[in-house]
Amino acid sequence: MAKLTEQEMLEELKNFDTPSITNVVATYPGNPLCLGLYNPWTENWYTDQSIRCMFPELGRTVGYAVTCVYGLPDPNYSGLSFMDVIDALEAAKPSILVFQQKFPKEIAGKVGLSGGNMTSAMKAVGCVGAISNGPSRDIDEIRPMKFQYMLSGVTAGHGAMAIHAINVPVTVAGMDVSPGEIIHMDENGACKFPADKLEAVLTNARALQKEEETRINLLRKAKTAAEVRAIFAGRSYAAEKEEKKSISD
Repeated sequence: MAKLTEQEMLEELKNFDTPSITNVVATYPGNPLCLGLYNPWTENWYTDQSIRCMFPELGRTVGYAVTCVYGLPDPNYSGLSFMDVIDALEAAKPSILVFQQKFPKEIAGKVGLSGGNMTSAMKAVGCVGAISNGPSRDIDEIRPMKFQYMLSGVTAGHGAMAIHAINVPVTVAGMDVSPGEIIHMDENGACKFPADKLEAVLTNARALQKEEETRINLLRKAKTAAEVRAIFAGRSYAAEKEEKKSISD
């Protein structure tokens, strides 16, 4: 079988939901299929419940992280613009923009930051989704674009704002993201992992899916607590009964 390209591997990752990817990345460090890339509790490698998937019907979205920081205009700094974000997105196809909003607390909940125009421009250069710790707007306009968003919510307007940094480490909804990391997201949330672990994550996700499909099929046929217990112990109830019979004989 021919070795898959990075783009093909990214596409195949869409066959797995985000919780399955987290299982392989770090959730179950005792499982041989878990890569243990992070301490699952102490490191910030997946999103919390402060944001939600805007378009769950789109399914899974996967891409390379491009990051930026937004805030109020600073009279002492005007070195970056949205066009610089566009350049960064084009250089990392397929890309997912992870933008941290650093606005004063009194307005942070009413910044409808990324709307129809920005989203159209982002999609034009190969961006497939965006994640932010604040709201955005124009959800009705964006829905037909098939572009995924994970946001704290929506709001109708905004005032003057500016880009403070591009492709720097950011923290959004409990997830620390560095430029170039791979983001996997769906209606359950988002997680990240290093791009050089792409093949390993895909390989283990395939194996874990087969293992879980076998277990679920057994559980669907189970009728007793003893059967369920045996299945989760990694053995069939029938085999356990045969073993007990052999011992008694």
